[in-house]
Amino acid sequence: MKKMVACWLILSLVLFSCGYHLDAQQLYIGTNYHPHDNKDPQKISKDIALMQAAGFNVVRMGHLAWDSYEASDGHFDLAWFDKVMDMMEEAGIRVILDIPIRPAPIWLHYKYPSISIVDPDGNMQYPNHRYMEDIGDPRYQEYALRFADTITKHYASHPALLAFGIDNESGDGRISYSESARQRFITWLENRYSTLDNLNRAWATQRWSRRINQWNEIGFPVATHATDVPERFLDFRRFISDEINGLLFRVLEIVETNAPGVLTNTNAWYFSHMKYFDYSPIAYSGKMNRQGEGFYPGLSLTTNWGVMNALFGISRIQFESTNPFWCSEFTTMTAVPNSIRKSAYASLMYGNQMVCGWTWQSMWAGEEQYLIGMIDWDGLPNRKYDEYKKIASEFRKIERYFPYIPEAEVGLAFSFPSQIASSYFPERHDNQLQACFDLFYWRNMNARIVEISRSPLNYKLLFIPGVAVMDEASANKIRRFVNDGGTVIMTSNSAIVDTCGQVFASTRPGLLSDVFGIRLGSYEETEALNEISRMACSGKELVLTCKGKTIHTESERFDIIETESAKILGHIISLDKDYPVMTSNTYGNGRAIYVGLPAKGELLGALLDDLTGELGLKRGPEVPDGVMARQIDKNHFLYLNVSGEPREIPLKERSRSVLFDKDYSGPFMIAPFEPDFIEIK
Repeated sequence: MKKMVACWLILSLVLFSCGYHLDAQQLYIGTNYHPHDNKDPQKISKDIALMQAAGFNVVRMGHLAWDSYEASDGHFDLAWFDKVMDMMEEAGIRVILDIPIRPAPIWLHYKYPSISIVDPDGNMQYPNHRYMEDIGDPRYQEYALRFADTITKHYASHPALLAFGIDNESGDGRISYSESARQRFITWLENRYSTLDNLNRAWATQRWSRRINQWNEIGFPVATHATDVPERFLDFRRFISDEINGLLFRVLEIVETNAPGVLTNTNAWYFSHMKYFDYSPIAYSGKMNRQGEGFYPGLSLTTNWGVMNALFGISRIQFESTNPFWCSEFTTMTAVPNSIRKSAYASLMYGNQMVCGWTWQSMWAGEEQYLIGMIDWDGLPNRKYDEYKKIASEFRKIERYFPYIPEAEVGLAFSFPSQIASSYFPERHDNQLQACFDLFYWRNMNARIVEISRSPLNYKLLFIPGVAVMDEASANKIRRFVNDGGTVIMTSNSAIVDTCGQVFASTRPGLLSDVFGIRLGSYEETEALNEISRMACSGKELVLTCKGKTIHTESERFDIIETESAKILGHIISLDKDYPVMTSNTYGNGRAIYVGLPAKGELLGALLDDLTGELGLKRGPEVPDGVMARQIDKNHFLYLNVSGEPREIPLKERSRSVLFDKDYSGPFMIAPFEPDFIEIK
């Protein structure tokens, strides 16, 4: 018996290791496939033949299709899907099998109405749209977890299985304001605050005569205008976030139990405006070992903002994971020819390993029947199919050098409570975070998005862009980071409120004023002060001077900065008088720089360029403007011309294009919107 147990443990470790390494040095190209729309084996066989002809090696299936497997309570029909899985295995196509716990089937809504969404006015909503279930409802979770258990047990050892997908777009869908949700919120608050006195202090209930005298007096913090109940609203969104994460972790535990070593993936749209939640506990847990997103850069070939936004999506989902990233959905629609291919190469520079097109076939019915896939409604391929086929062919040539794992010396701080709290500011936290991300995009440099309380902060430089909520643990980590020699840049709207969402009564920036060597007073409104501008500026215009450079920018507000031990690096010079706008303070072995405006590329870019030299930050490859580039390893470089003009790459060495099988003896040209993958000889 002991020998059997030992053998089983060894086998489990081998399988676990294989699960994590079977996809090393490989790129995946494929599609999202919906066989539940037509279960005809001949139709499926024809589709698979087209996938093989395109060179696809992965499909994602199962999402949004709970009742295709469990048509009524407890009546599971998996036989039809077994055949699909077998056909994929025979074709050599690996499967990401989503565990489609949302949307809940109509039969479950009918059996337990408490799972249905109730709007803020108390009206129960019929589930016409997807994601219309209250995911915190105990009855919903009971059935969702039963479903997850059944699916993962059944397919855990199927040879076609590449990974289980854990839910889809978890941040999307409506928040429920049911009585059940209110009672769960009350329980959450009791666990957080223990006593009503603690709750009343945290919620500042002395304001507007809102004192809570018994737990059941607590209602939903539904705002009637933009600045209503900030403390209560912050806690409510924390509660919603905890419920989402609680369910995701329970599904991950089921997968780990039933299929140890199998990869896990998700389409992590946590930043949907509908139900934005804190994904960082999942990202840092390591349990979701292949982070994923839907990569939707828009339709354009000639502009790059959409690609930048989608790449920002990768970074804000990946956080500090060094595992490959999977774009488990990738654009099709009416994207301009060659724009999908351009996006695919751009994504490789941010650690992506998978381009999985959404969707295979233009659907015949439902809300997405006018979204155009790779295959038209009648089953015939269109130009997107041909473009994905080309991507697959080219990826085969270079895949042994990928996935690329970005190494970074710079961290960009993300904070979920700050995103919620910043809804009261003209500039939200994630907008500031993206402005910092864009700095590194333009410079072909790597940076990691970090959650300060969870991160080891192993960086030379740390940006804190509008991190409004500052807790003591994070403040202490920032303090140690600077004291030990790190450089930190903090922008306005940072360290404004404590963990309850209340403005610090102590000197701001809260808990860190000594580190930055400043006192922040109030703020001023630019448009109002421009009435007395010395430079006849108007609206939000500001003119700054920083380290001898004149900078034109805009901002709705700016901070009033009073220096204590800090030195002034820059001023606003366009108003009635000069106002300090950038300061630097030596603290321990490091320095803390404060910028009294929201993160702006025109201001932070010059500062970053100076710090890159001073701190010895690794620069991106030498390329002209309009070229994305990464050094993949010692001898290999990936380039992508995202401009509409040919660009010369100033290499001095002899090199070879692995992608196009060409030899270069020095500088070479890249055509507009074209990639190249170069090996230095």
